[in-house]
Amino acid sequence: MSLTLKPQMRVRAKISSVGAYVPPRLLTNADLEKMVATNDQWITERTGIRERHIVDAGVATSDLAVEAAKRCLATRGIDASEIEVIIVATVTPDMFFPATACLVQDKLGIKGAWGFDLSAACSGFPYALQVGAKLVESGMHKKVLVIGADVMSSIIDYTDRATCVIFGDGAGAVLLEPCEEGEIGLVDYWHEIDGSGASALNMPGGGSLHPPTAETVAAKMHYVHQDGQAVYKFAVRKMAEAAEVVLSRNGVEGKDLGCFIPHQANKRIILSTAERLGMPEESVIINIDRFGNTTAATIPMAMQTALEEGRLKKGDLVLLASVGAGFTVGATLLRWEF
Repeated sequence: MSLTLKPQMRVRAKISSVGAYVPPRLLTNADLEKMVATNDQWITERTGIRERHIVDAGVATSDLAVEAAKRCLATRGIDASEIEVIIVATVTPDMFFPATACLVQDKLGIKGAWGFDLSAACSGFPYALQVGAKLVESGMHKKVLVIGADVMSSIIDYTDRATCVIFGDGAGAVLLEPCEEGEIGLVDYWHEIDGSGASALNMPGGGSLHPPTAETVAAKMHYVHQDGQAVYKFAVRKMAEAAEVVLSRNGVEGKDLGCFIPHQANKRIILSTAERLGMPEESVIINIDRFGNTTAATIPMAMQTALEEGRLKKGDLVLLASVGAGFTVGATLLRWEF
């Protein structure tokens, strides 16, 4: 028997298209004032959020993901049938199994693709982006669809003012393809997890540790639980640290960046990181005021915002950074190629 191995050529991966989607229904700070003991000034000053989008009953994460994917593919001008891999970053899958990626594949009518879900909370998109990039860089795949999507309203207790003011629903998708001659695409990344922070931000019920029972439901264990102060302190420190690591080892300074696209968790965290990096505020993409924290969707949604505002241009060096439940931490350096 003679085994013939397929030769592999190392290639670079790039983002070649972006698409985003939010459900039409708005939940404003004024609406929340009627639901829980809070007010618009407090929410805006503490978080930077003024409104967020919320799904109607019966709309699931896969529905948002499909809409974002359709916009991404339309921008690129290709048919869904060309997609080879689908990676969905989410902490609010339609169900435990099958994977939301399977549901997205079926709704898009893609034949022959494979895929899976990735759970890293607010760092889900940059983590999924790197997994997808490695599949392209391996030479095995030429079109990988990476989606960040969450219906956070499905796991939020709207009597808990510590969490209900923060989160919204949305989805963002990017297409990863091989770079063409002269293009650089994704340059480098730095990721880290710190499980000692698991108790600071989690949804304790529903898994194998605390399966669903009448008691877990009564104890509100199927909602997001957060120690806001612990999360804030960690995020301020680690988002900047992750960004500094990936910039310094590539000889890049904040002033060299065309755009900083951070996870949209809190405006104060974002601006603190930008200041530490020596970046002017006009180079920082912030849309948290309109969308809140959409977890895995925030970074691709912010990419779409940057494109719409003309603040993301071909050839720009771009930095992505995130901190999420887990704790998860990530930063990515790339060059924008379209």
